[in-house]
Amino acid sequence: MINVGIIGCGRIADLHALGYRDNPDARILAVCDENAERAEQRRVEWGAERAYADYRQLLHNPDIDAVEVLTPYETHEKIVMEAFAAEKHVAVQKPMTTSLKSADRMVLAAEISRKVFKVTECYLSYPPIVFAKRLIESGAIGDPLGMRIKYVCSPIGGWHVPAHTIRQQIAKAARGFGLETFDHGHHEWATAWYLLGPAERVSAWIDTTDGVLDCPATIMWKCIGGKRYGMCDFTYAPELQIPSEYYSNDEWYEITGSRGIIQIHRGTGHIVESPIISLFNTKGWTHYTDIPADWSEGFIGATRNFIASIQGKEAPLLTGVQARAILQFAFAIARSAAKRREVYLAEFDHPFPWLHSWRQRRRSRHDVIVGRRPRFRIRDLFVRTAPYARQAHDLVRRLQERFDPASAKGWNAVIGLELLPEAGVEGGKFGLYVHDGACEVREGELPPNADLTLHATAGLWAAILLGKMRIEAAALRNRIQYEGHTEQALRLRAVFRL
Repeated sequence: MINVGIIGCGRIADLHALGYRDNPDARILAVCDENAERAEQRRVEWGAERAYADYRQLLHNPDIDAVEVLTPYETHEKIVMEAFAAEKHVAVQKPMTTSLKSADRMVLAAEISRKVFKVTECYLSYPPIVFAKRLIESGAIGDPLGMRIKYVCSPIGGWHVPAHTIRQQIAKAARGFGLETFDHGHHEWATAWYLLGPAERVSAWIDTTDGVLDCPATIMWKCIGGKRYGMCDFTYAPELQIPSEYYSNDEWYEITGSRGIIQIHRGTGHIVESPIISLFNTKGWTHYTDIPADWSEGFIGATRNFIASIQGKEAPLLTGVQARAILQFAFAIARSAAKRREVYLAEFDHPFPWLHSWRQRRRSRHDVIVGRRPRFRIRDLFVRTAPYARQAHDLVRRLQERFDPASAKGWNAVIGLELLPEAGVEGGKFGLYVHDGACEVREGELPPNADLTLHATAGLWAAILLGKMRIEAAALRNRIQYEGHTEQALRLRAVFRL
């Protein structure tokens, strides 16, 4: 039996305590709150043995194996460091702390202590989000490409929030930590990291209607190492009553992949009762209604993960290192809004942030194809295609060698390809038949019912297959003629690595 101490007995502690109810592996042995009366009330309510008003006394209790730190996040570092010094396993409420340097010190202390360090992020254990993650990993929507998050909050609805908690929240806002984009936003940024991947750069617009709440706001970001983008908008609806047993807000998620879409309809509240998750792909719509979706389930799952991590059965989620990345994302959002520019997350670890940002922006300029004439590689402008014409027919016959079955999964298409005479080389007609990961090349005639038909000189097509010219450069210069469903050309390019 793992004995746990709860440090901080405010509103959120109600949800953390649920994970220990009827838990055969762990129990709440002691509680602590600076308000001694509240601590004693929680002790009785949760069946704990001891109540403290000073967390140091709790940490000195040798019977306690682990602690959950649920205090305001400006106090996290001090308590966490002392907990590791007392040889306790630690789970700390999100956000983990108030600066990256502070996060680094906490991570280092955890490594030295060799104790479990987990930042409690209930959304990563929330069943609908976990289910969506499994759908993505199963390939249900192909490669994830984009994500949209819709968040709405209101002063009407939800549970009672004690006055002392409201005072703490206002104090956070006064220090520049947004109640929506930083405090609650941690849920959204962690979910984005979990489902779409780590962010590379971010652009944020954060406004206010009352000088306290950082809302309305719109945040956009690009993920590392690919063409994956996300967007989140925060809206304050002062006259909307939000159905919720918890805080008066709710959110929805939509993840679009290369061959499908996942919609998560449930979050903090239940504006949408059912379905919990919807999946759309080539099979049509599938709706899932039997997934546990009460917001408290995420807290229960997070507690179980903490205990399982101590037992060595699971890895903690989030680890300190992972939580630092989420914190960095949140700080990048705030910096982007304050400086009115795009911010790279790596700026925070660079000795000259402005220089890093300038270099990255210069390197990524070639990705922009709007607002100016298309740019070509110099060699694309001066390629002589005639010398390659004699190789064209053989290269087309060997197209199957370039075929990528993984990229073609779920794609069924018939493509016609006509090679036009060039440099004394006769023309030719081919059909490419692609069906769910398999390909066949036929020579002799163009398919009569082709989804897409391409016409190019023999030398030009050979130059493309040999990597001497990019196919998009040839298309933009009108050197390839085509008819049919032109959108198939994008899939053709990926499947045959053109």
